[in-house]
Amino acid sequence: MNGPLSGFKVLEVAQWWFVPAAGAVLADWGADVLKIEHPVTGDPQRGLAAMGWKSKEGNVDFMMQQSNRGKRSVGLDIATPGGRELLYRLAKDSDVFVTSFLPDARRRLEIDVEHIRAVNPKIVYVRGSGQGPHGPDNEKGGYDATAFWSRGGIGAALTPTAATDPVMQRPAFGDSIAALTLAGGVAAALLRRERSGVAGVVDVSLLNTAMWVLAPDIVACGLVDPDRWMPPYHRATHFNPVTNAYRTQDQRWIMLVMLQASRHWPDFCRHIDRPELIDDPRFATDEARFANREACIAELDKAFALRTLDEWRAKLATMEGPWATMQTPAEIRDDPQALSNGYLPEVDGGDKGRFRLVGSPVQFDEQTFTLRPSPEMGQHTEEVLLERGLSWEEIAALKEAGAIL
Repeated sequence: MNGPLSGFKVLEVAQWWFVPAAGAVLADWGADVLKIEHPVTGDPQRGLAAMGWKSKEGNVDFMMQQSNRGKRSVGLDIATPGGRELLYRLAKDSDVFVTSFLPDARRRLEIDVEHIRAVNPKIVYVRGSGQGPHGPDNEKGGYDATAFWSRGGIGAALTPTAATDPVMQRPAFGDSIAALTLAGGVAAALLRRERSGVAGVVDVSLLNTAMWVLAPDIVACGLVDPDRWMPPYHRATHFNPVTNAYRTQDQRWIMLVMLQASRHWPDFCRHIDRPELIDDPRFATDEARFANREACIAELDKAFALRTLDEWRAKLATMEGPWATMQTPAEIRDDPQALSNGYLPEVDGGDKGRFRLVGSPVQFDEQTFTLRPSPEMGQHTEEVLLERGLSWEEIAALKEAGAIL
């Protein structure tokens, strides 16, 4: 499929997951994404493979594959004069320059807005950061566990009050959300440039992304009560018993979300074989269920504990109200909805074998993406430089100078 960004060229000077994953989304959408890596050390995320972050078979570095698929890698030491000039040469015919480097590094390497704009005034300049481009901490780095999960309030919001340890985030959790946000910002900036000729500067921070995710809580605490801004979601006393989680006989969980509780209540009670609850005066209305919510939840706990998850899947299949199993990552890989919609496309990794990656969550014209694997470090250096008009003699001289490997 020719994606909506086919023909656009993206120059990526970024490391780890957040901004590179945005580059992977842009590649999914059809852009030609050049990943600039140091010719010797590369993206430091590659080092995670040495710590066990790779498959047992095929030697698949899955962290790099998921966040860098579809790109071409150019090994370039931009700290050298020759490497920097090569970067500028690549920037001249690029549409987007995207980076995760901190302000001090951008200034020192001369890759800040003014430096890139000096060689290409029409380029869209994109910065992914921990805390944003202004304020007392704009020069400080930040990973998603710090800027998104911790400072952004997500961890505190998801950790129960009585917990002795905080809930920890999963790998690249905030990075992945921010990456999709950044890709959307790039697309919007390119649309503005195409319509008005204005090439803007795009900023996305992990902190702001977390605040967006937690917006109901953050907004409410300024309008309701800063110490108790939203009702705590304790399962045994949840305000709506049919918007709650219930444990099955085999210790699995089923999540119900019936916001229009009275509409769904009769059908729900029949599906769980408790029709007598429909007209029970304690539970017959929204007001009654709220007033007697602990008793209602206790009755539903008893009902769900009578069957296994598989039995409930069959039993609830025809129920109108929304529900879902709390699935494990392994189960999601076999989810028929995920597979039917192409959400886990298979990638041909050559000598690494075939493996599945998660597709980015925007599809165009109901088409699934054909993904290419993540490049090896510096795999396309010569190919890209030849495309830009360099001769083999010039490439040899750059290798001699240490600008490329």
